[in-house]
Amino acid sequence: MKKEPRTIKDSAVLAALAHPLRRRIMDVLRVHGPSTASAIADKTGQAVGNVSHHLKVLGAGDLIEEAPELAKDRRERWWRLVNSSLRWSTGDFVEDPAAHAISDAVQSLNLEHHFQMVRTWHGDPDDERQRKWANGSFSADKWLSMTPEELYELSQEIGELFAKWATRRTPDDGRQREPVFVFAHDVPGQP
Repeated sequence: MKKEPRTIKDSAVLAALAHPLRRRIMDVLRVHGPSTASAIADKTGQAVGNVSHHLKVLGAGDLIEEAPELAKDRRERWWRLVNSSLRWSTGDFVEDPAAHAISDAVQSLNLEHHFQMVRTWHGDPDDERQRKWANGSFSADKWLSMTPEELYELSQEIGELFAKWATRRTPDDGRQREPVFVFAHDVPGQP
């Protein structure tokens, strides 16, 4: 898997991401690594046939690829991410109204996915789990005065920080680690 972010400039590839289950499939592959359609179906609560269809769409967009070396026999199909992270700019699609609509839809889907992850955490009735993670969970926001270039620089720095933690060697200290979802958005706005 390529570690550097893939910049998407093709609206057809972006359209492949415009489905909530495909987003979840990408997340499952990000968190758990290469997997089969049946294992992904188990993790997402979806039918294997439905997952297989969406894997093919993601594969056609070169977002995932088969990993035949992991298969035990010819019938078993494994899939993995092509890149560890993706990025795109809605500004790259403003000239084409159809592509711009796709870009907006994917951006909206991403935001809804991010917010749903946070809502799910805060709605978790497991008091013990909430106490265990109480000191680590955070929310941060800040109003800053910036130029577009400075905002880009900040986004690069945040991306580098995320990459540092995503690619670090996990310490062999016997402590259990769980997947943690972290996201950041920066947009110009007014209070």
